[in-house]
Amino acid sequence: MHFITISEMLGTNGEKIARKVAEELKYSFIGKEELERAAAEMGFLSDVQKVDEERNPPLLETLFSEKPKIYVDRMQAAIYEIAKKGDTVFLGRGSMSLLHSFNCALHVLVTGSLEKRIERVMEESQVGGEIAEKMIHRSDHEERAFFRFAFDEDWLNPHLYDLILNTDKLDIAAATETVLDAANSHEIKDCGNDSLKALAKLSILRRIEASLMEIGVRVSVTVADDLKSVELYGLVHSQEKKEEIEDILKKFKEIKSVTNLTIPPLGVV
Repeated sequence: MHFITISEMLGTNGEKIARKVAEELKYSFIGKEELERAAAEMGFLSDVQKVDEERNPPLLETLFSEKPKIYVDRMQAAIYEIAKKGDTVFLGRGSMSLLHSFNCALHVLVTGSLEKRIERVMEESQVGGEIAEKMIHRSDHEERAFFRFAFDEDWLNPHLYDLILNTDKLDIAAATETVLDAANSHEIKDCGNDSLKALAKLSILRRIEASLMEIGVRVSVTVADDLKSVELYGLVHSQEKKEEIEDILKKFKEIKSVTNLTIPPLGVV
């Protein structure tokens, strides 16, 4: 099993390339809509304020407190859960950062010159050059802002990618073949049991952190390798909040044991 992440700049044909790669490999394709649908089906998005590239995450964080971060954590958990199944092409959503440490993943960035990008957006959206350029600048700005908010990273950092494609000269077919050749290289190894365990551990960790943020708690969480026990430590506002944490964790069917080392304020019993 493998997975491929493809990130695109608007007007570079990145999504078309990603879909074609998935089709050729007979992999699942997970774009924005597919990811949100999967997360909802897993029950990860109940009562969570959405945040996406069409809105400014720092502003949302001010308006909605922790809810955007909760949403991001839940979406990340969904990516990890889907990646456990393998043979998937992810389009964006920070998947290249989340899955960067796994040898069974190939990370691709699709880019191009502003001139060519404007031409494609004009053709695809049936707009003039000035509007197309504004759409591109807005998309780049919002992608950068979202990635900073979610990962504190520059989404165009070349170190996040194994392959960078400039589609000024590569058409969809040529770009697809390039990705397929890289995906089939010996360096992209099968996901072993250790990788699967790591993905499962990251998924449950993100879900726990999101659930605790929903009740206004920020503490350190450690998940055991067997996923059955959790340890928490840090400061909480009250003894009642400490007990609420334990009630939250009881809802996780995987967890069999909780060591709650959180500490309420001095003098609170």
